Amino acid sequence: MRRRAGRLAAVAAAALMTGGCGASDDAFVRTFFNGEVILDTFPRLLAEGVRNTLLIAFLSIVLGVVIGLFFAVLLLSARWWVRLPARVYVDVFRGLPVVLTVMLIGVGLPAAGFRPFGNGAFGYAVLAIGIISGAYSAEIFRSGIQSVDPGQMQAARSLGMSYLTAMRLVVVPQGIRRVLPAMAGQFVKDVKESSLVYVLGLSVGERELFFIAHEEVARTYNSSPFIAAGLCYLSITIPLTYGVNWLDRRLRDGRAAPVTAPPDEDGSPAAPITTGGTR
Repeated sequence: MRRRAGRLAAVAAAALMTGGCGASDDAFVRTFFNGEVILDTFPRLLAEGVRNTLLIAFLSIVLGVVIGLFFAVLLLSARWWVRLPARVYVDVFRGLPVVLTVMLIGVGLPAAGFRPFGNGAFGYAVLAIGIISGAYSAEIFRSGIQSVDPGQMQAARSLGMSYLTAMRLVVVPQGIRRVLPAMAGQFVKDVKESSLVYVLGLSVGERELFFIAHEEVARTYNSSPFIAAGLCYLSITIPLTYGVNWLDRRLRDGRAAPVTAPPDEDGSPAAPITTGGTR
């Protein structure tokens, strides 16, 4: 009898545990993978969120490239008083949390009376992400420019170019080409950091992916919209990441370029000689 009672108790406990796990699994699926909520959220994410996320990231990287090139040249100056403000800018905005910078610019500037974008939050969001992107881009461009052979500058100067002209026409273009994969990676980073501008309270028509998902979570009391937004982010960042890897391989390997050899003794053209990387 005791053994039978023990077996019955074990079976009952197992049934309770199985039922509890099943209920827990159902609650997990309903909370994070509710198909009805996801399908209801996707139209807003695709129509408004993806567009504004890409727009914020694109405008930010353009602003970041302009700022980054300017400060990269300052970082390469031989005068310490020229390098100092550039170094302070780069270190500060690379060291601060992104959301803090967004709040300082998006909330602090209007509160202090500086309203270059009026009362709308979209312009401040682009400015904040662009300033952060500029700090990282400055270091990327600096490393790219410094990787150029010093002989390029010496050759340009020997042709009578000034320092600034040689930098603009010879050194900087080569440095930019070398850091294109890193800058493409910075664009992927800007796409992800754009999710933090939701703290500024974007208006209707300006909301990015995370803002829309956050609103839907508050409306439905369900976390499935976050999963939908995550899928949208992945549909942007994964192709971009593979594109960055492809661009990196393309620039590192190079492309075989035909070089015309001197003609043969009989005057007939020689076969072209291929140089560069092989595929």
